[in-house]
Amino acid sequence: MKDELQTILATDCGSTTTKAILIEKKEGEYRLVTRGEAPTTVEAPFEDVTRGVLNAVGEVEELTGKKILSGEKIIKPRKNDKEGVDIYISTSSAGGGLQMMVAGVVKSMTAESAARAALGAGAIVMETIASNDGRLPHQKIEIVRRLRPDMILLSGGVDGGTISHVAELAELIGAADPRPRFGMGYKLPVIYAGNKDARDVVEKTLTEKADLAIVDNLRPVLERENLVPARNKIHEQFMEHVMAHAPGYKKLMAWTDISIMPTPGAVGSLIHYLAKHEGISAMGVDIGGATTDVFSVFEGVFNRTVSANLGMSYSISNVLAETGVENITKWIPFEIDEKDLRNRIRNKMIRPTTIPQTLVELKIEQAIAREALRLAFLQHKTMAVGLKGVQQERTISDTFAQAQTGETLVDMMGLNILIGSGGALSHAPRRVQSALMLIDAFLPEGITRLGVDSIFMMPHLGVLAEVNEDAAIEVFYKDCLVPLGYCIAPIGTAKTDGVLCIRIKSDDGEFSVNYGDMVRIPLATDKKKKIIIETERGFYIGPNKERKIEMEISGGVVGIIVDARGRPFKLPAETRKRIDKLSSWLKALQVYPDT
Repeated sequence: MKDELQTILATDCGSTTTKAILIEKKEGEYRLVTRGEAPTTVEAPFEDVTRGVLNAVGEVEELTGKKILSGEKIIKPRKNDKEGVDIYISTSSAGGGLQMMVAGVVKSMTAESAARAALGAGAIVMETIASNDGRLPHQKIEIVRRLRPDMILLSGGVDGGTISHVAELAELIGAADPRPRFGMGYKLPVIYAGNKDARDVVEKTLTEKADLAIVDNLRPVLERENLVPARNKIHEQFMEHVMAHAPGYKKLMAWTDISIMPTPGAVGSLIHYLAKHEGISAMGVDIGGATTDVFSVFEGVFNRTVSANLGMSYSISNVLAETGVENITKWIPFEIDEKDLRNRIRNKMIRPTTIPQTLVELKIEQAIAREALRLAFLQHKTMAVGLKGVQQERTISDTFAQAQTGETLVDMMGLNILIGSGGALSHAPRRVQSALMLIDAFLPEGITRLGVDSIFMMPHLGVLAEVNEDAAIEVFYKDCLVPLGYCIAPIGTAKTDGVLCIRIKSDDGEFSVNYGDMVRIPLATDKKKKIIIETERGFYIGPNKERKIEMEISGGVVGIIVDARGRPFKLPAETRKRIDKLSSWLKALQVYPDT
């Protein structure tokens, strides 16, 4: 079927906007034709998600002159070049997306593995409950009742281990008798992915209270995770229960040719496919109004985290609360009164759809975005780890003992590409602003490609990859990804600024950059250049502490940014020096019109 695909229609039903794209195969390659959007209609007065889909697809019809709709139906299969499509696919985060709770015996072991499984499936993890989390049984029951998740993932115990703790968790869920958000007449889905010896106990406890599904243990032995069966079942239950009871989704499910995917799950799927396709380490970030998602693939292992309290509109006050005024003002290249800053942030929270009207407002908003991204990245590093709790003995007394803790899989020196998405990054007035926000927040090391999603097409391509991976990757590179260029950031520090740090040689000449400085070297998107990078003593640029690297580098809309501010990076503590430094970097990179 995938070889015959000529015309592909894809939609993403977001919480506020439904976006439709049309992809066609022309002269042997898949390309984006056009894009349409309309308000999402999952809430009153329409309460039918398909209304927004039809409106967005109608805009695509108008822009292309093709006939895609026949009344309120999508014409499939394609009749000719002017009528119909071969396939229709969709993602969705409307209605708040997939909201889950996870439960496990040990918070830093099976409960953490359960959280990774849920996050990888595209869920927001509302709460994690564990036998050893220090809360009393009645407190845990109250949390389950109050939060009303869409689904619960219950895990715990290795195969053949003790079953008592898993039984207690099942009893807690049964006692809470949780009611779902949608469809009051049906039972809440509970997925059990724990010790296989406890299945009978869990079935006996929960069968009457919940719609129980049992899959393979996600931690069959302490040394290995098996997340795929749980992730697949989460997706299946999401479609059968959550989406089936959301307004209009039953109709939408009948239209699509493959299952609707949660939007974050689709974005993660694309990052995963991209890393596998290229054989590289990749990281992506999507900064939204309420949440910030971070995706990574290191050593072939995919991880996703959701910072549900870090966003640029609805959650912007949470960014301030979590990071503090000082961490935001450190990125602002002028002095600002703390009260003024707090009021600006509050205004953004109560008027979430507003955009900066002045250069001052833009600089403040991009300073906040740096902190939201930085905090989300720190949270991601704590979750994207090797397995914890590899024990010497597996007795009841050792249940909570941990012989070692997992180390983060995130290796910024080994990162090949960093991709930004979301309004603050995709719609920054100048692409160099997006590049600098990514560099300041993630502090890439060595040589790293940078890019942004031009029009938030990654969810559509993530679900397309399930049907035709090559088509999704082709459209991603040709129509979705805006290549910003490269960041070259040597590791090391010097006692004072101004000493020679790094030299870059090419056919065009030689650039020398001093420690503490940033330099932007233009290199057009369609150009490639062979360069020799060499660092001074005390600095290195390669994963094996190489001081000299020869490579071919491709261009981007920004070009090459040489970041010689050192790693670890530290801003001056004194206000005037900090502002002078920020201003010099902004001027060197031509970030704002006044610089």
